[in-house]
Amino acid sequence: MKRIFFYYLRPYYLRMAWGFFIKFAGTVMELFLPWALAYMIDTVIPANRTDQILLWGGFMVGCSILAVIFNVLANRMASRVACDAVYRIREDLFAKIMYLSNGKSDEITRPSLISRLTTDTYNVHQMLARIQRLGVRAPILLVGGVAMTMALDWVLAAILLASLPLLSIVVVLVSRKSIPMFSALQESVDRFVRLVREDIAGIRVIKALSKGDYERRRFDRINREVVERERKATVVTAITNPSMNILLNLGLVAVILAGAYRVNRGMTEVGKILAFMTYFTIILNALLSISRMFVTLSKAAASAKRIVEVLDTEDERSIFSAQTDLAQKAEEPGEVAHIEFDHVTFSYNKGKSGATLEDITFRIKKGETLGIIGSTGAGKSAVVNLLMRFYEVDKGAVRIDGRDIRTMDLKSLRKRFGAVFQNDVLFEDTIYENINMGRNITKGEAWEAAAHGRAADFIREKGGLEENLDIRGANLSGGQKQRLLIARALAGAPEILILDDSSSALDYKTDAALREELRKYFSHTTCIVIAQRISSVMSADHILVLEEGKMIGFGTHEELMKTCQVYREIGSSQMDIS
Repeated sequence: MKRIFFYYLRPYYLRMAWGFFIKFAGTVMELFLPWALAYMIDTVIPANRTDQILLWGGFMVGCSILAVIFNVLANRMASRVACDAVYRIREDLFAKIMYLSNGKSDEITRPSLISRLTTDTYNVHQMLARIQRLGVRAPILLVGGVAMTMALDWVLAAILLASLPLLSIVVVLVSRKSIPMFSALQESVDRFVRLVREDIAGIRVIKALSKGDYERRRFDRINREVVERERKATVVTAITNPSMNILLNLGLVAVILAGAYRVNRGMTEVGKILAFMTYFTIILNALLSISRMFVTLSKAAASAKRIVEVLDTEDERSIFSAQTDLAQKAEEPGEVAHIEFDHVTFSYNKGKSGATLEDITFRIKKGETLGIIGSTGAGKSAVVNLLMRFYEVDKGAVRIDGRDIRTMDLKSLRKRFGAVFQNDVLFEDTIYENINMGRNITKGEAWEAAAHGRAADFIREKGGLEENLDIRGANLSGGQKQRLLIARALAGAPEILILDDSSSALDYKTDAALREELRKYFSHTTCIVIAQRISSVMSADHILVLEEGKMIGFGTHEELMKTCQVYREIGSSQMDIS
């Protein structure tokens, strides 16, 4: 919460101070009204002076108008400050998420990041707006109301004040208990978002397998958990208002009894009692506002903690900062490798369940094609993740042109690549923007890339580059999506092209035509092709065979058919080769 108040609100301190002053002036105007009424009843009316009645009546009307104007102005300023501050928080949070390493994103989880960027920032916005509106007005009304009652009749005020310590105890105890409950509620919301995200993304699979009832039961469990935790947190915070009402009403009863006694004895006046009851209502509303503000603060404190956790997390800019002190391997003349894996070992969870890749070593030259094949979970995609430095190696080194990639600037490193990943994303935008991706690619270059990716024909049929795509490319077939994604990767004229299972939805004829395009027009581009089909990699200069994270074969198709049993079995099963 300190980060929110002392960093994100700092640029708005002057505007907030001006808003607080206006709110203070408006609140003081409200406090004058009961006092003026008491003076009229006890002094002006008994004197039967019409001019004084009109004067004080005009004073009360003026105070009312000023109170409305000042409060409206202050509330508008408070809303503006809250919106601007949360805008900056969202900007920084989104930027941080964009730079989070894959490992950190996996640790926090993507649904939790979504929840922190939406629900948590909304809770902080509500807190910032409310604390400016009520954080000034309610305490002034409380303190000012108490001061006015003391000035009117200190004996009656003392009776009322006797209940305030009990009210403070209630607020402190409720706040201390509710903050952890709201934190637990947000964790449940994270799981709720994750389930909804998975179910909506996989709705076709759920329908195809008739798993609707099963998913509804899963949804019902997490929904009940969210509702139950919210109910418990709300019940705890709901104790505040009734407790305050009971204590203050008991105080009011005592004040009325004591006031009646004092009026009867001539120790006070009726107007003061009426004003006292009005101030009592003001004090009650102020306390209720403060209690509601504590509920908002409880939610915001839990949300702010989750936001700051992400903001304070090390991202790629710090975790993967260039390490210029790493020793570079001396290359023999004429043998410089464009890409080299040197005894690389890696685990996503740092060895807790075994290595994802173990002692992987290979070298490929510029313009060569490396095919990677293996069973599901063999570690094929991990090779690409390490090469693009989404993760750091545990042991060994990955080099490009003889230079350890840990010594390279991340942005410069990734500009070398054009990549199509498994389950890659198309955005709800035009076809051109999905190819361009902010890289200043011209329409002519986009059409050229589409032609190389075998996507130009269907793009024309769809209406051209300015045709809009649905979210995730829902209005395209699987093969069309893959061809468009390949066009996107080729559009930047990459130095290294990565195709991670990017032809699984293509027919054999289109797949073969695509490989021919790459050989003809991208002969100087180093290609890494990850595939399930042996036909997609058999023409590669080198083929890496992985099995449970281990390198069990490396060579050409002909060499592996002779020396690698696993590769031979894959070939036999897919191509009828005995």
